[in-house]
Amino acid sequence: MTHENNISANWPPLPWKEWEPTASTLHMWTQIVGKTRLALTPLQNHWWNVPLYLTARGLTTSAMFYQGALLDIEFDFVSHDLHFRISSGANLSVPLRPQSVADFYQEFLVCLKALGVSVEIHPLPVEIPDPIPFAEDRTHASYDADYVHRFWRILSATDRLFKKFSTPFLGKISPVHFFWGSFDLAVTRFSGRPAPPRPGADLVTREAYSHEVISAGFWPGNGGFGEPAFYCYAAPSPMGLEKTSIGPRAGYFDPKLGEFLLKYEDARTATSPDDAILDFLQSTYEGAANLAKWDRKALERDPATDPMLHKPKSR
Repeated sequence: MTHENNISANWPPLPWKEWEPTASTLHMWTQIVGKTRLALTPLQNHWWNVPLYLTARGLTTSAMFYQGALLDIEFDFVSHDLHFRISSGANLSVPLRPQSVADFYQEFLVCLKALGVSVEIHPLPVEIPDPIPFAEDRTHASYDADYVHRFWRILSATDRLFKKFSTPFLGKISPVHFFWGSFDLAVTRFSGRPAPPRPGADLVTREAYSHEVISAGFWPGNGGFGEPAFYCYAAPSPMGLEKTSIGPRAGYFDPKLGEFLLKYEDARTATSPDDAILDFLQSTYEGAANLAKWDRKALERDPATDPMLHKPKSR
């Protein structure tokens, strides 16, 4: 495979206007599955029991405990199926294809019942304007398998880079995980210091931002921005963040959103998309951490001297 073809495979085009109907439908489907994970798992700090995780074929709940057994549910974006597996040996699969959220929701409940699983979830989507109850949503009914596969390829490549970016950080750091509420892949670093309470924050926000964070992620065009992009923000945001210089190929600061952005199309068409994205992640983190006066010496490994960053590939 040529260098150009390899880049195209890892970083395919994902024009929002063309895949928005599919993305909006898939967003609702992931919320149904994600809410099941929320219902079956104990609370973890900052709601880390909520997200989905990347697999070799799509997104998974990971194993969830249910009445003495383990259950997992996986979106397979290669064969385009939804898999249900339980440790007793039972399993079910249903095809992912164009259908309404209401029909997907009904089919999902039937599959859980067939496996002997009973779960109550809040039947209304979150983090979107004008939510429609799952059982009534016949507005969202698109599934373009090609665009879904492209989305998964981008998540796969992004997951790899986010994990590479995470390696030198010694402080508290989240897994790389997919938040089905906001429909984005993210990784979050913590300074270790409590954050001041946010005025008017609800329970979810208070828990998510109870401590100082610098968070980076990728969203595929939803949320009103209108195109896929990588992002980075600090919470609380230090004074002067908008003036931080992050280099010519590392994106820009969006004053309306209050965060740094690197448009996906700019990244994927760079000479080296990996380098452009890693430059964005590192430079925005450094700018925010320095302004917020994080103890970087205590929180980071030194790439020049730390043997863990130069360990042999095998033992």
